[in-house]
Amino acid sequence: MKTYPLLTAHTGCMGTPDNSLLSIKTAVHSGADIVEEDILITSDGVLVLSHDDHVYTADGTEFKISQISYAELSLLDIKAHNGAPGETIRILSLESVMPILRASGKIMNLDLKSDACVEPVSRFVEENGLLEMVILSGCETRRAHDVNRTDPRLRKLLNVDTSLFLTLNEREAVRISCEDALSAKCFGLNVNYRIVGPELIQAAARHELDVYIWTVHSEDEMKHFMEMGVRSITSRNISALVQVREGAKR
Repeated sequence: MKTYPLLTAHTGCMGTPDNSLLSIKTAVHSGADIVEEDILITSDGVLVLSHDDHVYTADGTEFKISQISYAELSLLDIKAHNGAPGETIRILSLESVMPILRASGKIMNLDLKSDACVEPVSRFVEENGLLEMVILSGCETRRAHDVNRTDPRLRKLLNVDTSLFLTLNEREAVRISCEDALSAKCFGLNVNYRIVGPELIQAAARHELDVYIWTVHSEDEMKHFMEMGVRSITSRNISALVQVREGAKR
């Protein structure tokens, strides 16, 4: 029986601001299987949705999420990433959006943006009974090992080092990537689609590693990687991705 990939809505899908409530609601209602959000942590230990530690208010004032409390951060109007010119958002706590994500039944891809997130995310997932609903990305080899030491039950993807494929021959780069994933007990590889070829797909299959690719924009590329047999495709254009998968099923 032919299988089709899981579809991951990149944060900021369909032109919404990254890591915003609108982005989450758009992803949840898009037909995606997985909702991706970036994770950082404030100075007082609150997990929040943001790609960058450095954020800016509309007047250009800079703040560092890691050096400010959530109470202070939550009052700031922050320049939106991937938003309309001049658009601002409020930084959301992970806890505040959990009711929407849990009710949706979607898988959550929490993209860890700092080492400081590892233990708090582990506690959050365990305390909220989310082991079956959460996968972790943002885990290069060292961070993947840190996650495994902290909580081996957490499901995580290895962020494949793109530079390996630029400095080594493909076979060697694929070998190292698979070995790193297995050594850190990752269930799959999180890969820039530009370096994905048949050799990586075949090696991952031999090692029973799923291949998750990011971030695909064009419909032709979506179709190509569906045929290749990747396990998940991430896109900001999640509407097109859903339509391509539906077309492939007919």
